Amino acid sequence: MILPGGGTLQLDRTMKLTIERAALLKALGHVQSVVERRNTIPILSNILLSAERDQLSFSATDLDMEIIDEGLAQIDIPGQITAPAHTLYEIVRKLPDGADVSLSFSGDDPRLVIQAGRSRFNLPVLPAGDFPVMSSDGLSSRIAVDTNELIRLIDKTRFAISTEETRYYLNGLYLHTVNDGGETKLRAVATDGHRLALAEMPAPEGAVGLPGVIVPRKTIAEARRLMESAGETVDLQVSPQKVRFEFGAAALTSKVIDGAFPDYMRVIPRDNAKILTLDNDLFAKAVDRVATISAEKSRSVKLAVEPGRITLTVRNMEAGQAVEEVEVDYDGEPFEIGFNARYLLDVCGQIAGPQAEFRFADPASPTLVVDPVDPGVKYVLMPLRV
Repeated sequence: MILPGGGTLQLDRTMKLTIERAALLKALGHVQSVVERRNTIPILSNILLSAERDQLSFSATDLDMEIIDEGLAQIDIPGQITAPAHTLYEIVRKLPDGADVSLSFSGDDPRLVIQAGRSRFNLPVLPAGDFPVMSSDGLSSRIAVDTNELIRLIDKTRFAISTEETRYYLNGLYLHTVNDGGETKLRAVATDGHRLALAEMPAPEGAVGLPGVIVPRKTIAEARRLMESAGETVDLQVSPQKVRFEFGAAALTSKVIDGAFPDYMRVIPRDNAKILTLDNDLFAKAVDRVATISAEKSRSVKLAVEPGRITLTVRNMEAGQAVEEVEVDYDGEPFEIGFNARYLLDVCGQIAGPQAEFRFADPASPTLVVDPVDPGVKYVLMPLRV
């Protein structure tokens, strides 16, 4: 049997170990979330437990993604077995803080025995040999990426990932390197066809020539969750077929989306001359208020822009009308344009500074939104008819 970490283990029909509840809960929390609640393949509902030397390794997979982690344990009898992921996690979560948890399995009784104090549980098991292990062949060498910068790339863009399954190539975050004015950048882009989000950072050492990959939405969510407890850097490995994030002892390996991400640079406006600056928080609250009566399907809000102010209007044949004015810094020609209120709020939620800058061309063309305090992000919004 090949361990998730690449070692080998002599399989026995027994396993016995003791592990501190906090270490067990942390590792189970990392890996169990990849397991789908409903599975047609029983082994995919289980988590692989591998005990060897002084480590208990954990592995979970949905066949598209695999998460592994490990924790220190007292191994009395090394071995491997699989057990129901969510049930095991819930049991450990409800055990008392500071408890020592005993896990044991014997071929004479095809159940995993969990003991802590006076608590005892018996869970059904499936053979470790049936558990699928994802290969990491072909991945690039490790690239150390600053954790906070990678979190920034994800948080600034993932809201725009499409949920429309027909255009599957938009169901992920496009992670790639670009040469911008002689400087290499690591860039993340997401779009659903109605809006686009772009964030970039100086590329870490070794990232030049990295293949561009579309990382699935679920993988991005899991990686982002694991980053909460990661160290200063995350090790990244990429191939045209897979991506791997390493967070110390924990690692996430995932297939990438097999498709071509669209040429997003074609839709980013370059010459929008009508520039408007506004208080981001005041504007977002105004949009939220007037959107209260918008029709749920379109959620359209009309913006009437004129020097010094912007008037937000929502009309709903059944719920009535809402109007609100916001002071802005603008001295150009008046015009009207419409947007989906939800999309406006999503973009406003990513602006780091007190102000947001909107760059317009005309009511039918894409609008560019930039953050004056973070030049490494750009947002594009497609207008609605009003």
